[in-house]
Amino acid sequence: MKITHASTTLVALAQTEPLADGPTTPGSKNFVALKLGTDQGVEGIGFTFFGGALDKALLSAVQSFADLAIGEDPMRIEHIVGKIRASTPSGPGGIATLALSAIDIALWDIKGKVHNQPVGKLAGGHRNRIDTYASGALMRHFPLAHLEKAAVLLKERGFRQMKTQLALPGDTNQVKEVEHIRTIREAVGYEIDLMCDINQRWDVRQAISIGRQVDPYRLFWLEDVTAPDDYDGLARVANALDTPIACGEYLYGIAPFRQMLEARSVDIVMIDVLRAGGITQWLKIAGMAEAFNIPVVSHLAPEIHVHLVSAIPNGLTVEYMPWSFGLFREVPQPKDGQLTVPQKPGLGLEFDPKVVKFG
Repeated sequence: MKITHASTTLVALAQTEPLADGPTTPGSKNFVALKLGTDQGVEGIGFTFFGGALDKALLSAVQSFADLAIGEDPMRIEHIVGKIRASTPSGPGGIATLALSAIDIALWDIKGKVHNQPVGKLAGGHRNRIDTYASGALMRHFPLAHLEKAAVLLKERGFRQMKTQLALPGDTNQVKEVEHIRTIREAVGYEIDLMCDINQRWDVRQAISIGRQVDPYRLFWLEDVTAPDDYDGLARVANALDTPIACGEYLYGIAPFRQMLEARSVDIVMIDVLRAGGITQWLKIAGMAEAFNIPVVSHLAPEIHVHLVSAIPNGLTVEYMPWSFGLFREVPQPKDGQLTVPQKPGLGLEFDPKVVKFG
């Protein structure tokens, strides 16, 4: 079997919030969609995402990397990944890794279809269902009154886990931050797992000070409290708080995760399949985390991560973030706070031809 052709396109999706009927955010999320074809008629799909002024550069990078895969055996994933990496001296970060991820994901989709198995089973198949949490419905820029109602609605719709954000707009006000968490926690009760994302907006001092004040609200984790490569600072925060610290979504490739784990910086490792370098590298990072007895969670792309987090023994929960849902005919739907791993071959996904239009 050989890869014979590749098609790419840039797709703009509206920033809607369907999980709790939230407001639409102005602008769009722009994705690069990829289709790899073979001489035996098997096609694999992948996608990647960057956002901002470099979308067209990312599109060009995906197409250039996909062209390098033409003529190769799609089953030799590590070989193709190595060939692509050797083609550019840019290193493991940024656009190069994001573009490589789209190729790697499409290759795993082909592999699953060739073997007539879902990717989740090929990647390990540890379980057939996995916990999931609602994400994107409780954003910091939404009014608190809306967040209070939205949190209750998420609970009514069956979510047992949900994530909000701190580091509110404007200057950091500790009283306001704590009140924000108190309001949402009291709205949903303590039987709900409530996560909180900081998006790197605190320094270490703020993370410890505010973190201690929100410890009593029993958050499932505090996420990205400070700069993701400040491994010593993250370790100071993790040691100071009862609340678990999650980090990793901003790291590119596998090496930074080794450094983060060796520094004992986090209680929970969060992996973004697009920034990691694709499914191949995602699984390597998860294996490292397992060696340190640390659970793994995902960032974005639940339609892919449902396979990966369920496949490994230390998988904890999948971020149910709807940003990329519009690319596909259908995506896994949560029931009673869990996702069932799709059993169709490969990723079990099909691009929606009304949305994803290849030239």
